[in-house]
Amino acid sequence: MTGGERSSRKVPRGRLAAAADRLAAFTAARARPATGFVHQPEPRSIGSFARGRQLVAGNFLFAGFLVEGKDLSIWDLAMPDPSFEEVLHGCTWLDDLAAVGDRPARERAQAWVFDWVVRFGAGKGPGWTPDLTGRRLIRMINHAPFLLSGRDKAQAEAFFRVLGGQTLFLARRWRSASPGLPRFEALTGLVYASLALTGMERHAGPAAEALAAECAVQVDAGGGIPTRNPEELLEVFTLLIWAVEAIEGAGRTPLPAHLAAISRIAPTLRALRHADGGLARFHGGGRGLPGRLDAALAASGTRAGPPQGLAMGFGRLHAGRSTLIIDAAAPPAGAASANAHASTLAFELTSGRWPLIVSCGSGAMFGPDWHRAGRATPSHSTLGLEGYSSSRLGPATRRGAQMRTWLEEIPSEVWMRPESDPARHALFGHDGYLATHGLTHIRELELAQDGNGLTGTDSLGAMTSSDKARLEAVLEAGGYRGIPYQIRFHLHPDVDAALDMGGWAVSMVLKSGEIWVFRFDAPVELSLEPSVYLEKGRLRPRATQQIVLSGRLLDPIAQIGWTLAKAHDTPDANRDPVPPPPDR
Repeated sequence: MTGGERSSRKVPRGRLAAAADRLAAFTAARARPATGFVHQPEPRSIGSFARGRQLVAGNFLFAGFLVEGKDLSIWDLAMPDPSFEEVLHGCTWLDDLAAVGDRPARERAQAWVFDWVVRFGAGKGPGWTPDLTGRRLIRMINHAPFLLSGRDKAQAEAFFRVLGGQTLFLARRWRSASPGLPRFEALTGLVYASLALTGMERHAGPAAEALAAECAVQVDAGGGIPTRNPEELLEVFTLLIWAVEAIEGAGRTPLPAHLAAISRIAPTLRALRHADGGLARFHGGGRGLPGRLDAALAASGTRAGPPQGLAMGFGRLHAGRSTLIIDAAAPPAGAASANAHASTLAFELTSGRWPLIVSCGSGAMFGPDWHRAGRATPSHSTLGLEGYSSSRLGPATRRGAQMRTWLEEIPSEVWMRPESDPARHALFGHDGYLATHGLTHIRELELAQDGNGLTGTDSLGAMTSSDKARLEAVLEAGGYRGIPYQIRFHLHPDVDAALDMGGWAVSMVLKSGEIWVFRFDAPVELSLEPSVYLEKGRLRPRATQQIVLSGRLLDPIAQIGWTLAKAHDTPDANRDPVPPPPDR
């Protein structure tokens, strides 16, 4: 990602595209070079001081791999995986070293960048793809004073020659980047560099027009993107803001389609943001780098609040200091489905600064097995049939759970709740199990007015005569032993949970001291089982727990009610030492 590692593995590029990139890189590296800056944008990217200190100490943690090499150049490390090498060539580690900013950090940044110039600047190596080149160019330009401090004329000339070569490469090859975030990275890098470097100004206009056209195609009317990945949406949003700042800093005017995309995205990101400031972790996305969302929203100048209704297919309930975000749409389809999750009707719940119910997250950083496991329905806080996911997410066939308009298919007294607050009440359903079992899942959620309680009802049943016939056939084939299902509630690793009331409830203690209690009212079995929390920046998954309600469907419909409520004698969320960040 623009602020560090990608949250998901890229789709491999074709051999012809890779060959064309190599030829374009070789040619661009030998073209007439840039000689300096016409205009240098202010540094925008945010680095991590802690990660910068790790780099100075010789600990390289990228793409889920830790490589130690205290006295080695970053380019002499043993490359454990192509994804590790891609992160290195994106040069986002420059943000982290700049965040430290002392002499040892500067010396390493300079040594590694100028080593890259010598080894790869002539158009060689795996870093010459449009997205990696755009990502790298932005960092090299952002941190140019940091990198050129104390360097001689010959080194400065080599540095600018490489910047110019990469700009020409992007001007020729940005179209080969995959639509979406990779192409936004390539075009933003091209806009950045063409406005900053001498002799490259002719590329600025076409690059800005191409970026605006991409905004019109890739950012829909509701401010969403095809992958439905909240963290990826933040990265696109950040790139668009950086491009606007570069264009305006050069005395030019951003195109209307570019500005309109920023205005559409900002309210959507506010809807996907929990009370603790982190993003909902769905479809391969993480919480986002600390401070990135606040900085981007503030820089956008867009004050519109979260939209009414769904935002990029997600619903948001909020009351008091609690937020709930539910995936209420089908998984991404087509090219955008490579990292899609079977998470329809899964939700996450945060109380103040403390996450309570979560998704396991993306396992892409931990290898293909974890990547596949993280995408499955059991890795999300929702109902699932044992052995099935609500959507088929295999490499060959993918079928998204189709959303129904329940107003016509469910009795109106169930759907119509005119007295309820739409900010606190949600009713959704999906038919992802219709083809296999004739079953539909309906989930109703209601957040208490003070945010201290959540009432949920999960219904699983055959809705029509044809659905009932399909269900009957499945029950008969299984010897009428019933269809096993589970409702899972994955807990954040910082939550301390234990069975209570003789196994009829679960007590959960948050770091704030709050105590939440889970109860249920259906003939199902309650258990507290191991789970994992998958996040970037760690060597292995974090151990945590999950609440599981297990049952067997024997009749055409089953309804399971449950509640999550904060105990009245626990510290109030308003006493958190640090309040959650306000919407900006």
